[in-house]
Amino acid sequence: MSNYNEVLARNTEKAPQNKGRSSQTVAFSHYNNLSAQLPMDPTTGKMVAGGVKEQAEQCFNNIKAILDSIDHRMSDVVKITVFVQNIKDVDLVDEVYKSFFPTYVPARTVAAVAALPMDALVQVDALVSHGEGTIPNAPQAGDLIKLTNNTANAPMNPLATQTVAFSHYNNLSAQLPMDPKSGKIVTGDVKDQAGQCLKNIKGILESIDVPFDDIVKINIFLKNLKDIEAVNQVYSTFFPDSAIARAVSYVPARTTVAVEALPMDALVQMEAVVSHGDGTPPQAVEDRHGIIIEANNTEKAPKSSLSTQTVAFSHYNHLSAQLPMDPTTGKMVAGGVKAQTEQCLKNMKAIVESVDHVLEDVVKVNIFVKDMADINAVDDAYKDFFPGGIPARTTVGVSDLPTDALVQIDAVVSNAEGTPPKA
Repeated sequence: MSNYNEVLARNTEKAPQNKGRSSQTVAFSHYNNLSAQLPMDPTTGKMVAGGVKEQAEQCFNNIKAILDSIDHRMSDVVKITVFVQNIKDVDLVDEVYKSFFPTYVPARTVAAVAALPMDALVQVDALVSHGEGTIPNAPQAGDLIKLTNNTANAPMNPLATQTVAFSHYNNLSAQLPMDPKSGKIVTGDVKDQAGQCLKNIKGILESIDVPFDDIVKINIFLKNLKDIEAVNQVYSTFFPDSAIARAVSYVPARTTVAVEALPMDALVQMEAVVSHGDGTPPQAVEDRHGIIIEANNTEKAPKSSLSTQTVAFSHYNHLSAQLPMDPTTGKMVAGGVKAQTEQCLKNMKAIVESVDHVLEDVVKVNIFVKDMADINAVDDAYKDFFPGGIPARTTVGVSDLPTDALVQIDAVVSNAEGTPPKA
């Protein structure tokens, strides 16, 4: 195994633990994938007293404690996702946020959701660079650097960087339907807004000389799930983007959820994970270009013309969100939330096995539930698939899910062998 990256799960007593269900951080290759942090005091296991500011401060203190425990810093954070119960609380959260990121700001996504575990007012998720990698006894030769970029061709935000690249990925801030020249939400309906989100993503990628077809994963946040068909009409005009992508019908992995509210009262918001073929220095040029994207679908999991089940690039597989659909019938499985959770995870398992991996290779799981009261039933099914509690995990309650599902799950999976360079 000394020639391969390995999954490295870690926990510290200085941050809340969720023993048996998730690990605080799971490193693989050049990224640490953190579980979403709730405003819990690790010494008492209870929510901190006070309002959203006190809760936000505890979330960030927990993230900092986890990073300190693995010899990393807050400036190593590449991407932050802030979930709040009330969109009006974002300004108060931002006051706390600035104290933890006084100069450098990571890429960022903000959304108000229907519910959070323990009825928290805020929950914070983080993706962190891991410069030394996870090859046993073979540390990275020289420290990889983080590359930040902003362009005037997309909306600017003093609290977020448009894209932060590290190793072989660009992690983009969620794009609102804002005109970058006026700084205002574009006029029109959800189709106009979806088009502007995608134009902003394209503007960011063009500014760093990355083609649109290098997008590996797209996450779509909708205020009203009924708008999805209109959004899909626009989406299909952007993907596939080039003749090469059209020839193979390439579309990224995708997750779609309905949220309670979005910044600036937007109807839609989109974020993207993008490949970065040449990596970030100091690799030698001959060692860092030409890595390919590998997209894969299997008949053993539900298919969609708008998404690929899993897209691998370098050392990660990014999975589309799995609904509780039986792939043989194309219909929702019968039963309650536990049966639906089992089907989501069976679909995920089938996808992972179709690319010669196992569930033990999963580094991060994101669970979207329609009713947070269902989480115990979800966990009953979850523990059968992840008995060791290794993946990092984020759980949020959403307003609605496609096909009126009760639960939806997506995942990031390690890819030990990486993806090969072009012949």
